[in-house]
Amino acid sequence: MAVCVCSKLSTADSLVLGAVQIMIGIFHVFMWYFLLILYMGQIRGVFGTYEPITYKAGCPLWGVIFIIAGVSIIRVVKHPTPGVITFALIMNISCIMTSVIASVLTIIELSSFNSVSYRNYGQAKLGREVSRILLLSYSFEISVALTYAIFGCIGLSHRNEDSLTAVPEEFESTF
Repeated sequence: MAVCVCSKLSTADSLVLGAVQIMIGIFHVFMWYFLLILYMGQIRGVFGTYEPITYKAGCPLWGVIFIIAGVSIIRVVKHPTPGVITFALIMNISCIMTSVIASVLTIIELSSFNSVSYRNYGQAKLGREVSRILLLSYSFEISVALTYAIFGCIGLSHRNEDSLTAVPEEFESTF
């Protein structure tokens, strides 16, 4: 099996991080679908419907980025080329930024609650509970992506140092 790019992460650790990112991404896509069904079933009442900012922005659908980042980590473990390594780092950094933006939007959503029609109150309450769960998973995604990004940068810098200090083969016999 190929040696992982990361100096402190083993191949198995990198595969686990990639698999966890894929699972978090799939979870977010399923939660987006659940919220889509939940909020589309609302009845227009006197106070209107509940459509939070995270639903309008499609924050749970951003889980596709997490899936792509997880696949890129697994690809780095299998075929560690500089281009794939760079792509994996870029995707993990974009995961961190996406998760931070989604966390901020979710906190804004949870901190304000306008009254809704009594018919839609149960759906709004359930949607807010889903947002709380997603907020926890955003922090988990930040930690997974940050772990790989840090160790990936360390491994990439060690790899660059090794290539700079490597002595060409024709000069090795003279020393």
